[in-house]
Amino acid sequence: MTTEPLDPTLKLEEKQVELTLRPKKLAEFIGQKKLKDQLDIFIRAARERGEQLDHILFYGPPGLGKTTLAMLLSAEMGTNIRITSGPALTRAGDLASILTGLKKGDILFIDEVHRLNKIVEETLYSAMEDYALDIVLGKGPSARSVRLKLPKFTIVGATTRIGLISGPMRDRFGMVQQIDFYEDDNLTEIILRTAKVLECQIELAAAKEIAKRARGTPRIANRLLRRVRDYAQVISDGVITLTEARRALEKLGVDEMGLSDADRKYLEVVRKQYGGGPVGVENIAAALTEDVGTITDVYEPFLMKKGLVKRTPRGRVVS
Repeated sequence: MTTEPLDPTLKLEEKQVELTLRPKKLAEFIGQKKLKDQLDIFIRAARERGEQLDHILFYGPPGLGKTTLAMLLSAEMGTNIRITSGPALTRAGDLASILTGLKKGDILFIDEVHRLNKIVEETLYSAMEDYALDIVLGKGPSARSVRLKLPKFTIVGATTRIGLISGPMRDRFGMVQQIDFYEDDNLTEIILRTAKVLECQIELAAAKEIAKRARGTPRIANRLLRRVRDYAQVISDGVITLTEARRALEKLGVDEMGLSDADRKYLEVVRKQYGGGPVGVENIAAALTEDVGTITDVYEPFLMKKGLVKRTPRGRVVS
């Protein structure tokens, strides 16, 4: 029942659209100034030494630019990038086939790195630390271990749930960086840039209104812009004014705080059915007919950012 425009997870049909919207250089990346400055120094130092980047871990809610930053690192270093995800690497052999295909300085981006299979994760340890891959040939008493040397490469991991990453895995990343929600000014700039790429006209006031309701997330801001553009195209002359933006967002069920119908239902369940809490997340998920992962990754980060929900040892509480 998650309201589609405000779900920050990437939809299959959006992948091609997002590729056209993503910046091509780190300098074009809007927002996250402190992180961007650190990455710039990190990249320049590696290039001057003629070395590969150290392994990097990005963590934070979905839709904030973790994949985009990984692609920008590759572009700035002039190397290739291979993109995969934790759930896709089910066997050590899957990882081995990818690693042996990498060249010196290449980047392997692993999304949802917290969902790596335990055996795959342990295989990755020596690859990240020693740039070597231990492969067991044969079975039983005749089995033998062979060590393959790998070119020096960079792992860029991304996760929405850093607490689920084991200590040994986290320690192997030389740089661990949080990506936080964006300020409204940055989102306004992103919306204006996206409107230019999409060749649609939008008033500054309308861009600010969309940014204010985009839950601090660029992916949601771009998605809302596309839906508002559709409304302006059908209802009027195609120019997105403040009035049309407000009407379109109202029809989408997005209020002035950026809350959706699904968010309001969450708050109503905790407040009315459980007296404001505390209540376990499993009970909330059951009442909303959602899985726990959607509750913790999609609903709660923004609600907690707004101070509407608190996580306590006994459960969730509506503030």
